Amino acid sequence: MAEAAPKTASLSSDAAEQRELVFDKFRRSGYLAARLDPLGFLQTASPAELDDKSPWASEARSIYCGTIGADFMHIADPERRAWIAARMEHPPAAKPDQQHILERLLRAELFEQTLQARFVGTKRYSLEGIAALIPLLDRVVEAAAVSGADQMVIAMSHRGRLNVMVHIVGRPTAEIFADFEDVDPRSVLGGGDVKYHVGATGEYRTASGRSIEVHLVSNPSHLEAVDPVAMGRARAKQARVGRQGWQRVLPVTLHGDAAFAGQGIWAETLNLDDLSAFTVGGTIHVIVNNLLGFTTPPAELHSSRFASDLARRQSIPIFHVNGEDPDAVVRVGEIAADYRAQFASDVVIDLIGFRRHGHSEVDDPTITQPLLYAKIKDHPPLWQIYAGQNGLDAASTVAQVRKEFDESFAVGSKATEKPVHHQLPAYWEPYERGCYKPEYEVNTGVDSARLGEIAAALTRYPDGFAIHPKVKRLLEQRLEMGRGSRPVDYGMAEALAFGTLLLEGTPVRLTGQDTRRGTFNQRHAALIDTQNEAEYVPLEHLAANQARCEIFNSSLSEAGVLGFEYGYSRDYPEALVAWEAQFGDFANGAQVIIDQFISAAEDKWDLPSGVVLLLPHGYEGQGPEHSSARLERFLQLAAEDNLQICQPSTAAQYFHLLRRQALRRWRKPLVVFTPKSMLRRPESSSSLAEFAEEPFLRVVPEREIEHVRRILTCTGKIGHELRAERKRRGDTESAIVFLDQLYPFPEAELTAEFARHTQAREIVWVQEEPANMGALFYVVPRIRELAGDLPVRSIKRSASASPATGSAKAHDLEQKTLVTLAFTTSEN
Repeated sequence: MAEAAPKTASLSSDAAEQRELVFDKFRRSGYLAARLDPLGFLQTASPAELDDKSPWASEARSIYCGTIGADFMHIADPERRAWIAARMEHPPAAKPDQQHILERLLRAELFEQTLQARFVGTKRYSLEGIAALIPLLDRVVEAAAVSGADQMVIAMSHRGRLNVMVHIVGRPTAEIFADFEDVDPRSVLGGGDVKYHVGATGEYRTASGRSIEVHLVSNPSHLEAVDPVAMGRARAKQARVGRQGWQRVLPVTLHGDAAFAGQGIWAETLNLDDLSAFTVGGTIHVIVNNLLGFTTPPAELHSSRFASDLARRQSIPIFHVNGEDPDAVVRVGEIAADYRAQFASDVVIDLIGFRRHGHSEVDDPTITQPLLYAKIKDHPPLWQIYAGQNGLDAASTVAQVRKEFDESFAVGSKATEKPVHHQLPAYWEPYERGCYKPEYEVNTGVDSARLGEIAAALTRYPDGFAIHPKVKRLLEQRLEMGRGSRPVDYGMAEALAFGTLLLEGTPVRLTGQDTRRGTFNQRHAALIDTQNEAEYVPLEHLAANQARCEIFNSSLSEAGVLGFEYGYSRDYPEALVAWEAQFGDFANGAQVIIDQFISAAEDKWDLPSGVVLLLPHGYEGQGPEHSSARLERFLQLAAEDNLQICQPSTAAQYFHLLRRQALRRWRKPLVVFTPKSMLRRPESSSSLAEFAEEPFLRVVPEREIEHVRRILTCTGKIGHELRAERKRRGDTESAIVFLDQLYPFPEAELTAEFARHTQAREIVWVQEEPANMGALFYVVPRIRELAGDLPVRSIKRSASASPATGSAKAHDLEQKTLVTLAFTTSEN
C-alpha cells in the first residue's frame, strides 16, 4: 500500500518545529496509551508528557494512541526511527482489500468451528479470539514477495498451528481433518507426534501469482525451543541461495505472550540477531498475545507492561496492534515486512487478542478467569464484527466455505493412515536414515603426501602478517607434523580433517564459545595480527575452488547456538556442521535441544540431521563443572540407531571420525567426547601413517600384550592412564581395550577382540565417572552378554550426587586408587 504525502510541507518553519516537538513526545510514549486490548482488560497508561493541549496533539494522538502502538524510539539509528515515523504518520493512500481480509477471517474462524463441532472435546489449540493472525501473515508474505522472497521458514508453538498449516502453508483441509481420526497404529509404529507439534511444507500463492515455498518447523511443547532451530534452517537455506539469500528466505517466528516473556532460550536467540555468524537478515516475530498463559494472568507472567518488552534490549521496532482492528493488523504486517527488507533487521509484532476457549479445548477457563470468560462468552466472532463495521456481505462466502469444509471432512474421515504433511527437500535424496548398515562405510584415509601439502597451506600466513611468537612456534610444529617428523596431535588432526574435506568439496561449519582459538588453546583456526588484530583463517585459503569454511566464536549461549546449528544441519546435509561446548558439562544448558530435537526428531517427525556435538570430557581435578559431559545422558537417549556416541582415543581416530561423519551417506547426529589434557600428551598423538592406513576403529584392540589374563575395557582418557600404569608395573598380562564408539554398540568388534584372548580369566570395565554416571549402566550388561563364562566386574568412583570433586589433591588420590584397583584381580 502506497503512503500519502507528508502533511507538513505547507507549514511555516516555526509551526513545523512546534509540531515536531509535540509529535516527538507521542513517538516516544504514545504506545503506552494505545487502545490495544479488544476486551478492555489491559488498561491504557496516561504518561504525563502526553497531556498536551497544543493544536498538534490531537493529530499525534490519533496516530500513536489508536489501535497501533509503535515502540521504536529506543532504536539507535536515526534513519530507522525516521523511516518508521514516516510510515506511521503518512497513512496509506489506498484502502486495504477488505473483502479479502474478511474472507481470510471467515476461513480461519469457520475452520476452528468445524473442528469444534466435529471433534468435541479434542485438543486443537484454537486460534479463535486472535484470528487476525491469518490476514497478518498473508500481508507479511505478500509484502515480502514484492521484496524478492520466495521461501519462508515459520516457527510456532501449538496455538493456531493447524490453522496456519491450512491457510498459510497450504496443506489440504482434508489432511488436517484426517489427523483427528483414529488411524491404524501400524502407520506410526511407536514414533510420530501429536498433530499440533508436527511440521509441514507447502506453497503459498500470492495475489500476483508468485509461488512462495513455506516450511513450518516441527516443534515440541518446549515452546520457544524452535526459535533458534528455525533461524538455523533459514541461514542454511540462505547459504544455498548465495549473496542475496537473506532477501529470498524470510524467517517468521510466532510466540505466545507467556513464552516470549518467560523462556530463556528466546532471549539467547534474540541476541543472535546481528551476529555475523548467525544473522539471517532479520526475522519477523509475531507474539500471538492472548494476555494469558495457560491459567496465569499477565501480572504473574512478566514484570513489564508488555510481554514484548524483552525485545527492547535490541535496537529493533515493536508494533503493538489490537487484534480486532484487522485493517490496522494488515498495515502493521506490511510495515514490518518492508522494514525488514529495508534494514535487514528483526521486527516484533505484538498482536493482542484473547483466547475464546481454555488453554486447550478440554479445559474450563471460567474456574480461573471467570470475569474474562463471562465477557468472551457473548463476544461475536471477529469476521462478524468486521463485516458489520465495514458493510460487507458475508453470507455467500460463509455458505461456500462451510460447504468446502464439509466436503473436506468427508474425505478426511475416510483416511486409513496418518497423513504426512511435509516433504524433505531434494538435497536429502542422497542420504540414508534408519538403522545402520555396514555398506554405509567409506574410505577415510588420506595419503601422507596430500596431508603434507595441506599442512603447508594450514601453516602459511600473508607476508607482513605479525604473528604471535607462541602461535608461530605452534605452526612450525604443525608443519613438522605434516611432514611426518613429529607425531600429530588432536588440534592438527582436526585441522587436517577439515582441510581434506574442504578440498574434496564438503563445506565445514563450526561454532561455539571461543571456538576459533579453542578453550584449551588447541585450535587457532583464526590467526590474529599482533599489531592491528587483523584476522587470517588458513582453512579459508587452501585453494580457489575449495568448499565454504565457517569457523566462528558464538555468543555465550548453549541452547540458542546448538539449536541454530541443529537447524542449519537440517538444511545443509552436505556440510559438516558442528557445535563445540566450551566444556562438555555446558551441554547441560542445551539439554532441551538435545532431548527434543537431536535425539528424537527423526523418530517423532521423520526429520534427519547430521549435526556434530564436540564435548570436552575428562577427569583432571578441575571440579564438578569442568569434568563430565554427562556420557550417561546421551547413552540413555540412544535407541533405534538415533545417535552416534564416540570418544576417540587418538588424534588419528578423531581425524577418521570427522571424515566418516562427513563422507558417509548415513546421516545421524554425532556426539563426540573430546579430550582436554590429552590434547597434547604424546600417548594420544598419532603418526602420519595412521591417517592413511586405518578407518575409524569402533574398538581399538590390544596391540602390545599377547598372553592376556585380564582384559581392561574402557573409553577415553582413563585408557591411556591404564597403559601408563601397566608400563610402570611391568605388567604383561593385562590387555587394555578402548571402546571408541559406544553407540551403536560395536558388538561384533568387541566379541572378536574378546575371542582373541583365549587365556583371559576376567573382564574389567574401568571408568573415571561415579557408579551412577558414565557408561557403566549401559556397557557392563552388554559385556556380560558377550563374555561367556568369564566374570565381569567394574572399577569406578562411588556413586555421587556430583560428577567430580573440587579438590585437585582428592582427585589425584581417587585417580590413583582407580588405576591401582584395575590391576587387582577379583580374587584379591
